[in-house]
Amino acid sequence: MHHQLLNMPLFLLSVLCLYSSHASVPPLRFSAFLDPTHQIYLRWDHNAEEAIMTFELQAHSTGWVSFGFTNNKEITGADFVIGGILPDGNVYFSDWHGVSEDTVLEDENQDYELLSLTQDATSTTMAFRRYFRTCDEDDLDITGDTLRLMAGYGTDDTINFFEGRIVHKSLYMMLLSTEDELHSPSIYHVYDLKVDDFPVPEEDTTYACTFLPLPIVKTKHHIYKFEPRITPRNETLVHHILVYACGNASVLPTGVSDCYGADPDFALCSQVVVGWAVGGGSYMFPDETGISIGTPLDAQWVRLEIHYSNFNLIPDLIDNSGIRIYYTPELRPYDMGVLHTGLFTFPIHFIPPGVDSYMSYGICNTSQFEEMNGAPVPDMHMFGYLLHTHLAGKGVRGVLYRNGEQVTVLCEDNKYDFNLQETRNLKETVIFKPGDEFLVECQYQTLDRTDVIFGGPSTLNEMCLIFLFYYPRNNISSCLGYPDIQYVANELGQEASDEMEGMMAINLVDWDNETIKKAEKACKEAEQTVIIKTIDELVRNETSFIREITDTIPAPCKDISKAIPAPRLKRQTVYKAIPPTTAKALGAKSIFPLPPLLFLSWCFTWLLTSSV
Repeated sequence: MHHQLLNMPLFLLSVLCLYSSHASVPPLRFSAFLDPTHQIYLRWDHNAEEAIMTFELQAHSTGWVSFGFTNNKEITGADFVIGGILPDGNVYFSDWHGVSEDTVLEDENQDYELLSLTQDATSTTMAFRRYFRTCDEDDLDITGDTLRLMAGYGTDDTINFFEGRIVHKSLYMMLLSTEDELHSPSIYHVYDLKVDDFPVPEEDTTYACTFLPLPIVKTKHHIYKFEPRITPRNETLVHHILVYACGNASVLPTGVSDCYGADPDFALCSQVVVGWAVGGGSYMFPDETGISIGTPLDAQWVRLEIHYSNFNLIPDLIDNSGIRIYYTPELRPYDMGVLHTGLFTFPIHFIPPGVDSYMSYGICNTSQFEEMNGAPVPDMHMFGYLLHTHLAGKGVRGVLYRNGEQVTVLCEDNKYDFNLQETRNLKETVIFKPGDEFLVECQYQTLDRTDVIFGGPSTLNEMCLIFLFYYPRNNISSCLGYPDIQYVANELGQEASDEMEGMMAINLVDWDNETIKKAEKACKEAEQTVIIKTIDELVRNETSFIREITDTIPAPCKDISKAIPAPRLKRQTVYKAIPPTTAKALGAKSIFPLPPLLFLSWCFTWLLTSSV
C-alpha cells in the first residue's frame, strides 16, 4: 500500500519535548482499555471551565504510539498524535491528520501539548492535552457525543503508520464522576433478577419475559446501583435488558414467554425501573436518590424483559443473563422514577430506504400528568438518561419546551453508536413542570437498506426512545407520541381513510429524493397523538405538534498557544503518496539538522513565545 511517509521535522519535536516533558500530569479519573487484548490503556479527564481534556495513553510497545479521533473508523479526516522515544533517548511527538485512506499528513498547526513521554522495557506511556475545540480545520472536536477513538503502535521507531497495529473503540468521554466519588453505603445487599437456563430460540429476534419478586425487606430500602450480568460468551447475543415495576393489583403469569406474543399478560407492567443496553456497564445513582422498595406504595414484582438477537441462528444456546441490583437501608432524600419518552414503537413509525439522513419525531405533552397521577405532580428533576435506537440510528436528542418556547436541549448524541448504549448523567438537573413538552428527535441513515424500515421490536426494525431518570417519582410510566399517519399518506399522494390504511399505503410509495423529503416534512407537520400511561396501566391520549429546535451553539475555538489564531487558508497542495521503499528509519541525524548556533537561537525564541 502506498502511503505518506511520516518524515516529521523532529528537531522541532525534540525541543517541544525537552520543554514540556517535565510538566506534571494531573490526576485522571476515567480509564478504559481500547482493545480486547488489553494492550492499549487510556486514562483521561476534562476541565469544562477551561474546555480542555488531558489524556494518558499506555501501549505495550517500545516503538511509536498513536492516539486520536476518527469519523466512522476512517483514516480520511482522522485527527491523531504520534509519539515515542528513539533508542538514543530523544523524544518525538506531533499532531497529524488523515488525507485519504492511504495518506496521512502532519498538521501545520500543532494543537496537542505533550506533558510527558516515558518508556520502560515493555511499554510506552504518553501524556498530553488539547482543547475540546481547536481552531485547526484538521482537528476533530471533542464533544458530548459518542466519540470514535483510534489508537495504535509499531514494533519500533520506524514510523510506518499503515503497517502498525491500529484499533478502534467508541467511547463517551464527558463523564461527570466515578463511583468512587459517589456515596457508597456502609451496609448493602445484592439481588439478581435473571432468567434460569433459558434456551434461546434459533431466531434473529426474541423477546423473553418473566415475572420476578423484588427482595423482601421489612423496612424501606433504596436500590442505589445496578449492573448487567451477561452469561459468558453470550455478550453479542443479549441486546437489551429492561426491568418494569408491576402494580400490586396485577395478576401475573408464571414461566418465561414471548413478551409481545399470543399471551398479552406477558406484556403487563410498563413502569421502567432500570434498563441496560448493549455496550453499557454498571450505573450508580446520584447521592440524592434511589429506587424505593419495601413500602406499601412500592412494587413487589417486576417484569424482566431480555431482547436476544441471534442473527447467526446458533443452536443450543442457554442463557442466564439479567440485572444485579444493589440495595441499602441507608436511605437517600428522594425516591426516583423513570419516564419512557419518544416515538411510540409501532409501524406508524417508518423510515424510507436509501437515505443518508432522515429525521423522526415523538413528543410528550405533560398537561394531563397531574390528573392521571391522582395527586399533584412535584417538579420532576431530571438527572440522567438512556438513548435508544436500533441499527439505523445515527443521532438522538431530547428538547424541553415550556409555554411553547424552547428551554434547553436536555440531552443529545449526534454520533450515536448502537453498540454503546449506556446510562449517562446530566451536568445539572433539569426541571420538568406540569404542562411542559419534551421532544425526542432521531436521525437515521438507511443507505444499506432497500425496503422501508418500520417501527417494531426487532433489531432490524427501529425505535426512537429516551428513558429519563428523575426524582421525586410519580405514577406516570410513559409518554410517547406518533404522527397522524393518514395525513402523511395523503401528503405522499396515497389514499387512506384511517390509520391502518395509512400504514399500508406507505409500502406503495415510490421512494426518491422528492418523496423522502415530503415524508419527513409531513411527519414533522402532522398532529401527534400522545399516549400517556401510568404504572397501573391507565392510558389516556393527548395531542401536540412538533416544534422547531434551536441548535446548540458550539463554544469558540481555542489555540493551545493562547495566541489569536490567524485565518486559515485552505490547502491547495496535492500530497502524493510515497512508495514504502523510500521510507527510512528516523535516526539521530534527522533530529538536529540545523547548525548548532542557529538551533540554540531557535530554541530560545520558541520557549519565550510558546509558554502556556
